[in-house]
Amino acid sequence: MTQTYRRKDVLDPTNVDARSYPLIAFAVLFGLWHIVTNVYLIEPGRWQNAIHFAGFAFLASVTYSPFGAQANTSFAWVFDLAYGGVVAAAALWVAGAENAVYARSLAQTGLGWQLSFLDWTAGFILIFACIDLSRRVSGWVIPILVVLSLSYILFLGGYLPGVFRAASLPLNDVMFRTLYNDEGLFGILASISSTNITLFMIFGGFLVVSGASNFVIELAKVVAGRIKGGAAFVAVLSSALTGTISGSAIANTASTGVITIPLMKANGFRPQFAAGVEAAASTGGQLMPPIMGAGAFVMASYTSIPYATIVTVSVVPAILYFLSVAFIVRIEAVKHDAGSEIDMNVDKGKLLSGGLVFVIPLTVMIWMLLSGVTPSFAACWAIAALIVTSWTTSLLTAVMPKGMFKPVAMGPGKIAEALTSGIQSSIMTAILLVTIGIMNNAIVTSGVGNSFSLMIAQWSQGSMVLAIVLVGLVSLVLGMGLPVTAAYIILAILTAPALAGIMSDTLIVDQLVAGIADPAKSALFFLVDHPNVALIAEGMTRSQAWDLVAAIPFEIAVTIRPALIDPSIAVTFLLTAHLIIFWLSQDSNVTPPVCLASFTAAGIAGSRPMATGFESWKIAKGLYVVPLMFAYTPLISGEFVEVMQVGFFGLFGIYATNALIQQYSEGPVGILENLALIVGAALAFWPLNLLANLGGAILILFVILRTRAKSNASHKAGARAA
Repeated sequence: MTQTYRRKDVLDPTNVDARSYPLIAFAVLFGLWHIVTNVYLIEPGRWQNAIHFAGFAFLASVTYSPFGAQANTSFAWVFDLAYGGVVAAAALWVAGAENAVYARSLAQTGLGWQLSFLDWTAGFILIFACIDLSRRVSGWVIPILVVLSLSYILFLGGYLPGVFRAASLPLNDVMFRTLYNDEGLFGILASISSTNITLFMIFGGFLVVSGASNFVIELAKVVAGRIKGGAAFVAVLSSALTGTISGSAIANTASTGVITIPLMKANGFRPQFAAGVEAAASTGGQLMPPIMGAGAFVMASYTSIPYATIVTVSVVPAILYFLSVAFIVRIEAVKHDAGSEIDMNVDKGKLLSGGLVFVIPLTVMIWMLLSGVTPSFAACWAIAALIVTSWTTSLLTAVMPKGMFKPVAMGPGKIAEALTSGIQSSIMTAILLVTIGIMNNAIVTSGVGNSFSLMIAQWSQGSMVLAIVLVGLVSLVLGMGLPVTAAYIILAILTAPALAGIMSDTLIVDQLVAGIADPAKSALFFLVDHPNVALIAEGMTRSQAWDLVAAIPFEIAVTIRPALIDPSIAVTFLLTAHLIIFWLSQDSNVTPPVCLASFTAAGIAGSRPMATGFESWKIAKGLYVVPLMFAYTPLISGEFVEVMQVGFFGLFGIYATNALIQQYSEGPVGILENLALIVGAALAFWPLNLLANLGGAILILFVILRTRAKSNASHKAGARAA
């Protein structure tokens, strides 16, 4: 098996040679095309997506070579360039041939989809290229799933038993659906990539090149650099801010970790812990609005919920996650007496100049998103605002005292560098989203998604906790071989209906207990073969109601739920289900045996990779606590005051959870403290019960003060003995 070789410098504007110069020029023009086509040009969606994939397939072919150590030979270069060109031509042919396919097929009614020889050739080239290029950029998991998906709807489904049995489709039908369905290659997922994701990646490239990343580090030093454990708090804060730029855990780890991990080690933290903090904090970057990786865009497209709504409800949960990591930092600093004050000089020029090009463009983008424009339009205007702001820093440098500002003017060279950086960082996502379209088409065509949702619902027996555990386990397995965005998409297709359905069933049970007098609504249950149907009008016990709901077949449940659940509540349940899945899909970054963010951090820290993975997994436990809050509290569905109450007291519960796991607060915890932490956490998490919340907070504060007093007394006794 040939190992893929990454030509790392092929799109590096600072290292241009005769081979890479034309490719960099192409990347710059390709980036400009993405901006222009999303703002000014009006292209058919199929054409836009085909051009998008054609360009990235060409770049992926050249950037990720299959020739291993021989990748830099002349033959390898010529082959990769030719291969990328053929794939690009095939994509453009498919887009251009769509009308002809419809015309031929309509002219021969009853004969199925009529594809010409060139149509078949282009289709097979595209499917092969998706399998091959996805293997190059992310390994073998996606290619294997694509082959299984196609096999399932072609012939394999007919041999499977039970709910997974599916009728086989003819080859021409499968090919047409794969190429032209909205769920196929150039459908919904490709549109997400060609519009929102790539533009935000380009915007991230502009932020990095303009010096905004320097501002992140300098600001973190100002805020957290002078307190105990300050270097680790710098890592947490800088990763939170960097997450607003990159939305990629691995990129976040690599970019901020080279600064923060050595700082943490110099600050007295264990290398393994320093790497774990950086990996866990960087994972939170994908949860931090406004970019949130690619997940927010996919979520908006799948749920038809506005992007601005998803971003808005995600702010408080993201803050909870980062504070949960900060709590672990505090406990570690006190437990091991690490993180004493160290001097971290702040570069005021980088702070002020970087601050302008960070804050103003993000403010423009957020304001436009909240005003209702599309994310792609907002991203384009944010890029324009950044360029203008960067030139403002040059003017301020000339009139302000020396050293107060550092000019970061975005001239043609820096603009080209930013465009190239954004396009390069988009290659993997673009290839994967188009490729997953093949799987998405197979899942929708066969109906296996409904079967999987039914299986989750049956195994969980109506228990939200058990359903979340099952989704988490599937997420962990998928995450071992998939990037988190790909894992989220697959999980969302397969399990989101089940989670949203369980939430809806809770309200249906309440109505059954009270009794459903409306004849039109109660008649819906007459399709269910269960003795408790006779009790619908007068009401029943809760256990009887759950027995009846559990007996409702899936195809009937999808009819009953819309009739009994208010549409706005149903949308909230759908958003909650997707956010739960999105959060759980992030755990593959920090959960062994495959945890790329942790391994990246371990390489910087010089710590053992697997041990670092377990350390980061413990630190990132907020990935599991916050989704439970989604399910059982109004954290994302309540009014502002309710969200603030749940979030504020949830912090006490999260701290108590961390202290219980670490068996340490401000000092060692004993039996009494453990009991107080358990009770306090339960009361703090109790949704919208102010008396219980206050009681829980008081118990947790009691533990903090008591352990601090015991620790201080112990230190004083040790000092006297010495």
